[in-house]
Amino acid sequence: MAQHLKVLREAGMGHNAKTRQVCRGTEQDYQRTARQMVVAEPQVAGTAAMLAAVAQELDRSPVETHLTLRHLRLSPAKGGELGEALAQLVDEAEEDAEGHPVHGVLVALYQQILPTSTTSSALFVRACW
Repeated sequence: MAQHLKVLREAGMGHNAKTRQVCRGTEQDYQRTARQMVVAEPQVAGTAAMLAAVAQELDRSPVETHLTLRHLRLSPAKGGELGEALAQLVDEAEEDAEGHPVHGVLVALYQQILPTSTTSSALFVRACW
């Protein structure tokens, strides 16, 4: 874990946000530095880590959160259109000035592989308000 955090720090993708002494050592909290992270080729371990971080943020949110998982049957063309529309929606969201709460948005569109030979597209959207 320390090696991965070092790589992220050296790449400018993360920083030490908080350090505190605990009984047997030093506990450090890290935060991402980028406004947006796009994972071009998700791998299981990285995806699990990202979703675990989102789960912690959801758990600590001071207000009610919104989490939706929906499965949709879409043609490849409609799946592509939906992916582009979601990316555009997130990219073009206007932020308020400093001092307002920060909200997290996680968007993933993927084609689900079902146990049978049938496939469909699934959508996972997470937003905290």
